Amino acid sequence: MSKPLTLGVYQALAAKTDRTRGRGASLELPLLGLFGEVGSLLSEVKKKQRDTRSYLGYEASVLEEMGDVLWYLAVIADRAGLSLTEIVGGDRPGGSLLFDDISFASLQPQRTLPLLAPTTAFERTLMRLAGKAGALVGAHGNIVLDGKLDDLKRDLSSLFSELLEAANEAGVTLDHAASHNLEKTFDRWPIDKKYAALFDEGFPPEEQLPRALTVEIFERVLNQGEAKERRYVIQRCNGVLIGDRLTDNVAQEDDYRFHDAFHYAYAAVLGWSPVTRALFRLKRKSAPDVDEAQDGARALLTEEGIATFIFGFSKQLEFFAGQSRGDLSFTLLKTVRQFVKSYEVQRCPLWQWEEAILSGHEAFRFLKEYRRGTLHLDLIARTLRVEALST
Repeated sequence: MSKPLTLGVYQALAAKTDRTRGRGASLELPLLGLFGEVGSLLSEVKKKQRDTRSYLGYEASVLEEMGDVLWYLAVIADRAGLSLTEIVGGDRPGGSLLFDDISFASLQPQRTLPLLAPTTAFERTLMRLAGKAGALVGAHGNIVLDGKLDDLKRDLSSLFSELLEAANEAGVTLDHAASHNLEKTFDRWPIDKKYAALFDEGFPPEEQLPRALTVEIFERVLNQGEAKERRYVIQRCNGVLIGDRLTDNVAQEDDYRFHDAFHYAYAAVLGWSPVTRALFRLKRKSAPDVDEAQDGARALLTEEGIATFIFGFSKQLEFFAGQSRGDLSFTLLKTVRQFVKSYEVQRCPLWQWEEAILSGHEAFRFLKEYRRGTLHLDLIARTLRVEALST
């Protein structure tokens, strides 16, 4: 049986994923984040009231948003040199600055009931919570940390009290919210990166994605007369042409014809690509259920949909030029996770998806610039590398 999660342990783990640290000496950025997450909680209530039965995921969203509020609260306290334990425990009967760490479970010993719809009490508590979060931004956002923390500690303690009350009214345990938040956070920004196992381990070699693969991609121009040109992309592996000639299939060209770089990145980094399996005839026929559910037409369409969706997003951001690991939109990555919810690749963490997406776009930008290139896939190292193609 695992030990109860304590405020001190949670704060220490949350602080390790604090990407706001080092961006100025004030608390403005994390305080704005706290205010934004409380606003998101209110937004969930509004959506549930407006759409009632048609709005799905209300309970899960409330749990997640409360966990995000906790994260910002822990980070703000850590940035200020305060502990969640003293913020929460200082006002408890007999509390002082010198007491043992507090478990989240001890704060809500009563059994909570699942919230099926927002109650009036919950709404009012959230409004007070939002007011206190806004007041925190106004009172402490632009103040450079100087060791005078009594007012900040008092205001954080007051806000936590409202959060605890909101959790009780929502049927949410902060223990669950905090644990879920850590799981989500390390899914995105892990301390130690461990790749998910390759999905075709244990299958016959002839049904496995090649652990090393080199693909040449180059553009050809077909003159159609009257100054009209038709551009298409050809792929070659071991001197043999593979796949179809690819065009952009759109009225205004955007070089999507080079998009197979994305599929190769999924294969190399995730160990998953139904499109690549189909292209090289590597479907897992020895396991009919796997062949149908994981390598079939629907899986191919899902992967193509993901590539198209991300392409539309990245096109607005110069195809992620200049973006580093850890920079991609959390919302984008979570949406991709929803796309693949029923497929084996759902086991891949969000950071691994980011690796695949950025690797694929790095290769795409190269191909877009030079109109040709050689892609090297290494499924053992989980890398996709691109270099110039001379001929």
